[in-house]
Amino acid sequence: MAGEPYYLTTPIYYVNDVPHIGHAYTTLACDALARFMRLDGRDVFFLTGTDEHGQKVEQAAAAAGITPQALADKNSARFRDLARDMGYSNDDFIRTTADRHIRAVQQLWRELVKRGEIYLGKYSGWYSVRDEAFFAEKELIKGPNGKLLAPTGTGAEVEWVEEPSYFFRLSAWGDRLLKFYDDNPGFIAPESRRNEVISFVKGGLQDLSVSRTTFSWGVPVPDDPAHIMYVWIDALTNYLTATGYPDETSDGYRKYWPADLHMVGKDILRFHAVYWPAFLMGAGVAPPKRVFAHGWWTNEGQKISKSLGNVIDPYDLVAKYGRDQVRYFMLREVPFGNDGDFSHAAMVQRANGDLANGIGNLAQRTLTLIQKNCDAKVPAPDALNDSDKALLARAGMLIDELRGHMTAQEFHKALQAVLAVVSEADGYIDANAPWALRKTDSVRMATVLFVLAETIRNVALVMQPFTPEAAGKILDQLAIDEGARDFNQLGEARRLVPGTALPAPKGVFPRIDDPAKA
Repeated sequence: MAGEPYYLTTPIYYVNDVPHIGHAYTTLACDALARFMRLDGRDVFFLTGTDEHGQKVEQAAAAAGITPQALADKNSARFRDLARDMGYSNDDFIRTTADRHIRAVQQLWRELVKRGEIYLGKYSGWYSVRDEAFFAEKELIKGPNGKLLAPTGTGAEVEWVEEPSYFFRLSAWGDRLLKFYDDNPGFIAPESRRNEVISFVKGGLQDLSVSRTTFSWGVPVPDDPAHIMYVWIDALTNYLTATGYPDETSDGYRKYWPADLHMVGKDILRFHAVYWPAFLMGAGVAPPKRVFAHGWWTNEGQKISKSLGNVIDPYDLVAKYGRDQVRYFMLREVPFGNDGDFSHAAMVQRANGDLANGIGNLAQRTLTLIQKNCDAKVPAPDALNDSDKALLARAGMLIDELRGHMTAQEFHKALQAVLAVVSEADGYIDANAPWALRKTDSVRMATVLFVLAETIRNVALVMQPFTPEAAGKILDQLAIDEGARDFNQLGEARRLVPGTALPAPKGVFPRIDDPAKA
């Protein structure tokens, strides 16, 4: 596995939006996974970026009295800043207005035309500007005012559109897609989303309109610039663009495509799990290996919306609770893939219970005991008894459990496994009481503190993808060199060296005692 490529992507975020908790959540999940895979020796390529074309951008720019490009430049920068300010470790940031992307999507289009997958016709049907999506009449929802709405949960009104259009022969791909899903059962996750997609495809597919003539802000169709490519064939191609496509001999393309994981919100799963693999296979390109659709957040039990004024600003959360605490809460609070509710009380409970009283307290009291009773040096262990060996083995083998959970995007289970080891260590320290052994058996005290310090080292190493700043501070307090922090260092072979001088310990997860924050 060492050195094996791993390519994962966020969806590209639409520049008409303001960065909010949903954007931060998706990118955070990818960041934790990217960090984990890097520490596990994989050659990771982590992509995020912005989707900058479409009718909404053109309309918003006109309303603001600026060009669509100026609006895209301004708003794209907000998402680039979000990735930087949240400490995300993406390797590339792509924009669909970039020349490299326009070349890629036009080449994909040409390939589809060459293979007979695209034809010119006329489109008549229902279109949602907000969702940039077409819908069959049977899918629409009648609103309280009698107007027809998109079925996406956005509440967007649809309008009847008639115009010349190029079409992708999606209707011919139903059986082939179903066979692809059967042959690749892990392609769509979680299982409930997979079932939704299969049901949709079994319901019958219609040819998909893939160009528009009623606006101009987008990628022109090759050889017919009166047509602008449908935003989804444009946007989805970004995942290919970043690898170097259309140069299929490039190092990036040969190394990273097909992508290992597209992480998306559940509202855009259809585009990624139905249209995208059909586009790719229609052009003779391998589809991605996996698409994972996560759920949405509510705020204190209420749906998040601008009209309610309860949009969650990730910057506010970090300022209030800390970056690592927010990272931990969002990955631990709900099973990844499900909808989740954000509450300040739950945030405080996780920050105090799991982090301050759990990992932080174990590290603080162990290292303080070492500082006071072992000359501020890693203690030298004597012969290990069964309880010593059991805890060390449990901590050293933690990575095996985490690999399975992270591959399945079960972040909450990975963190549960880490906290289980911390709980075992808490039981061990209470049972052995090294503060009492100081007076009766200093040799045994040193052994117990060594076992605890070594357990903390293993816990801190595997917590780096989730709470990178705090985990790094714990490793600093254990005098672990920067170059000795990957997962090859886990277990018995790389244990702490007795006699190593340790700095004075400091708490890394302060308790949140301000009741206003709850």
